[in-house]
Amino acid sequence: MSSTLAKIAEIEAEMARTQKNKATAHHLGLLKARLAKLRRELITPKGGGGGGPGEGFDVAKTGDARIGFVGFPSVGKSTLLSNLAGVYSEVAAYEFTTLTTVPGVIRYKGAKIQLLDLPGIIEGAKDGKGRGRQVIAVARTCNLILIVLDVLKPLGHKKIIENELEGFGIRLNSKPPNIGFKKKDKGGINLTATCPQSELDAETVKSILAEYKIHNADVTLRSDATADDLIDVVEGNRVYIPCIYVLNKIDQISIEELDIIYKVPHCVPISAHHRWNFDDLLEKIWDYLKLVRIYTKPKGQLPDYTSPVVLPYSRTTVEDFCMKIHKNLIKEFKYALVWGLSVKHNPQKVVCTR
Repeated sequence: MSSTLAKIAEIEAEMARTQKNKATAHHLGLLKARLAKLRRELITPKGGGGGGPGEGFDVAKTGDARIGFVGFPSVGKSTLLSNLAGVYSEVAAYEFTTLTTVPGVIRYKGAKIQLLDLPGIIEGAKDGKGRGRQVIAVARTCNLILIVLDVLKPLGHKKIIENELEGFGIRLNSKPPNIGFKKKDKGGINLTATCPQSELDAETVKSILAEYKIHNADVTLRSDATADDLIDVVEGNRVYIPCIYVLNKIDQISIEELDIIYKVPHCVPISAHHRWNFDDLLEKIWDYLKLVRIYTKPKGQLPDYTSPVVLPYSRTTVEDFCMKIHKNLIKEFKYALVWGLSVKHNPQKVVCTR
């Protein structure tokens, strides 16, 4: 562990010393690939060691979506969690020791959303310190991450937390790189670029892949990609999660400063203590989660608008709907009558293709 940390520190120091220009791009790409490999070693150590997942971290996924709260101590994370859950639902008294993931549940627009307070994720966890590794496993399963910041010192904290999450292979508010990558048995590295590249060339791509002992592959660059993008695709274990920056303690700043904060992308200013602007925060959470509500309708009756079946926007087929209710439903399923904007006429008869 310590030798891996020493190697990481060494590479980071060399990257800081190296000037960034066309001539050094190849060398920097190689260093980034080595760094990514070492980070992976820290998060997933070699050999199946003993020991369970750690108390309090194997939190069962309940509800329609899961949100992870990340932040430094004393930024009002716990206050926000308890006030949100306290105002909008009943939270069961979970018995967890300190330094564990504390769950709560809120109901919003008919959806049941699980809230998780993730402790210790920012205290050198990406370097394997503390119990960071177990927390990471939970963080990677979240549908949305809320980074809670103190409005008086947001930038320093924001950078540290982002670096930690990046180190875990979590990419915030970004889409997977538009790069095609396919390993082959022979034929060498075949690079195709469908648009001009400012950073990657054939030599850089070959050296990055050589670091992973890949000497035969087809690589297609469909956008102006960086060395980091290529490494993310090769590693293949990155998760892309939307993120909202919650700026707490707005009761301590002026109206003019608040106006400026409102213009920052992905930000919501709040006061957890006074419960200010919770409506705005919940609305933004709903937008970022991209959930779809589907209401069931008994024959000859009005739809039941009290308890919708909630599905992610990307998975809204009739099959997904059946699987959400019960996996056996699909076996006896004949057809569904669907009303809404997604069908050509109301109602439309939809048959499952399985």
